[in-house]
Amino acid sequence: MSHTVKNKQKLLARVRRLRGQMEAIERALEADAPCGEVLNLAASVRGAMNGLTVELLEDHIREHVVNPDNDEDSARAQGAGELIDAIRTYLK
Repeated sequence: MSHTVKNKQKLLARVRRLRGQMEAIERALEADAPCGEVLNLAASVRGAMNGLTVELLEDHIREHVVNPDNDEDSARAQGAGELIDAIRTYLK
């Protein structure tokens, strides 16, 4: 079973929150909200999208490449853990 199927409800909830955030941007633009407000809303969407992307990438690495929590090859496990940490940092 794919990690997206196992985590389907959690992922869908995140996507629905993203949709709500995008709709808030649309409402703000329709209401002629100040540009600073629209920029803050857009930054929130970017952060939420990055969080979703990190979750998907991390789960993909753990499921399809190597799971650092249970790989017997300590060097490979360490490399996978470092990759996951780098992705988290980069997309933070």
